[in-house]
Amino acid sequence: MPRQWLLVVLLSCVLAISAISGCRGRQRAHVLKQDDKDMVGSHTAGAETWKPLIDESVGRLLAKSCATVQQASHTSVDSHGTQARTVCFVGVENRSGEEIGDFKEQIYEHIDTQISQDPQFKMISRRYVEAAMGECRCRPDTLVLPARQRELQAALERADQPFDYLLFASITSGTTNSNGDYQRDYLLTMELLDIHTGESLKDSAMLRKGYHKSLIGKLKHYND
Repeated sequence: MPRQWLLVVLLSCVLAISAISGCRGRQRAHVLKQDDKDMVGSHTAGAETWKPLIDESVGRLLAKSCATVQQASHTSVDSHGTQARTVCFVGVENRSGEEIGDFKEQIYEHIDTQISQDPQFKMISRRYVEAAMGECRCRPDTLVLPARQRELQAALERADQPFDYLLFASITSGTTNSNGDYQRDYLLTMELLDIHTGESLKDSAMLRKGYHKSLIGKLKHYND
């Protein structure tokens, strides 16, 4: 009798594990409509975090730049008489406490696209910029040095793509822990640097996000 009972228990365990594994192995997906809200990342930042940060930080930088473009040391004038800054966007630096994965590429593209649509900016193609930075072996954090700026400028001039401004984007975060739950503050900072004068325009946007563990260990979340 004990052996029969043991076999029943073992068989029940096997069936339970199989059922659980089957449930975990199933995955569904659906296409989000234009008016659907972005899904909220349960463990890290996602679209619900990066899109608002990009919109706000870029908007603030463009507004500040528009107020000073008339006093800019170097601007070009297009056929419509509009003054524009020639800008080299050197990439997105992730200095936050988490990996951002493929969102780094999307953040770059969203920033570049939004700024390119503003007539006060003339953006150099990313392909030229990346090729020149590879040739000079430049990193964004070294381009505050005049010598490195001259190297990058020379490389882009050889491709007939001179510039007068460098654009930096950086992501930082701060984490507050509270008995297993935690809040993470995400900051996206934009900086436009005039390589001839060393003067810069800088602005940023912050979004706070809370992560909460339930009793069974699954993460729940909310946006603040």
